[in-house]
Amino acid sequence: INAEYMGTMGHLGALKAKLAKLKRELLSDSTKGGGGGAMPGFDVARTGDARIGFVGFPSVGKSTLLNKMTSTFSEVADYEFTTLTCVPGVLKFKGAKLQMLDLPGIIEGAKDGKGRGRQVIAVARTCSLVLIVLDVVKPLTHKLIIERELEGYGIRLNSEPPKINLRQKEKGGLGMSTTCTLTHLDKDTVKSVLAEYRMLNADVCFKENATVDQLVDIIEGNRVYIPCVYVMNKIDQITVQELDIINRIPHNCPISARDSWNLDGLLDCIWDHLDLMRVYTKPKGNIPDYNEPVILAHSATVEQFCNKIHRGLMKSFKHAWVWGSSVKHNPQKVGKEHVLRDEDIVQVVKKV
Repeated sequence: INAEYMGTMGHLGALKAKLAKLKRELLSDSTKGGGGGAMPGFDVARTGDARIGFVGFPSVGKSTLLNKMTSTFSEVADYEFTTLTCVPGVLKFKGAKLQMLDLPGIIEGAKDGKGRGRQVIAVARTCSLVLIVLDVVKPLTHKLIIERELEGYGIRLNSEPPKINLRQKEKGGLGMSTTCTLTHLDKDTVKSVLAEYRMLNADVCFKENATVDQLVDIIEGNRVYIPCVYVMNKIDQITVQELDIINRIPHNCPISARDSWNLDGLLDCIWDHLDLMRVYTKPKGNIPDYNEPVILAHSATVEQFCNKIHRGLMKSFKHAWVWGSSVKHNPQKVGKEHVLRDEDIVQVVKKV
């Protein structure tokens, strides 16, 4: 029975790999295909420290939310598909400039080109954070449909890239090593998946209990891993008991865009999921500049801090003085590899 099970696993793995290849070819053909050229309104220039996309079905309150959170006007009406292009807005929060994109409503089959879904999802791929806006009155199957549409276009929500190292070689067949017990894969399954991609000679190292889908994601190499917040809109139309049930969904934030309920809570939720930090500059002999922090990704180094200020700063960098929670005593002399923390103060010392 075990041998039969392993054989079935290998066959399923090969089928999943074949399916992923066909999907990729289908998507690349459709984007290349001739026709009236690109649709207007989707080529929005990236600005600010982070880009946040509002994704959801038509008439769930995305435009109302953008209007309330930014000074931008996005048309609001009682009929579906009011927003037909991508409407950008900018919000300043904790010193960071956040670009917000109100995207047209997507429908089931968006990844296959229905409506303007493919363009919406293509913009969502470029975002630092996706806000899936849901109407709490409508069934939660909408959440599953949107997740499926995004996953079908290579977006992985609230997940990290699989810890799988894959290296092709010229000869020697398949070399497979693991640092943990694999319950979803065996050598034959891995071999059949790689064979679909004509990767007969390769070294694979699994550092986690990965699945066939995760292995396919690593081979395809075009997946994006984006944090996501489920914005439960229109909570003014439900009871407290129903709200308690909705709160059990991970990464959720209940709001009412129309009545401006819990928008501050949504901003805090956005900030936590973006995983950004503020670092303040301190010119020599002056007090720190708390008005314009340098916004960096979590666990950024002094070198990344310098590059964010100016690309040429590292050429004359000698050392830096740091005040804050990342050092043992204030101030502390550090080098370019020092890892900073939120709300640290940095003074850069240049070579003479």
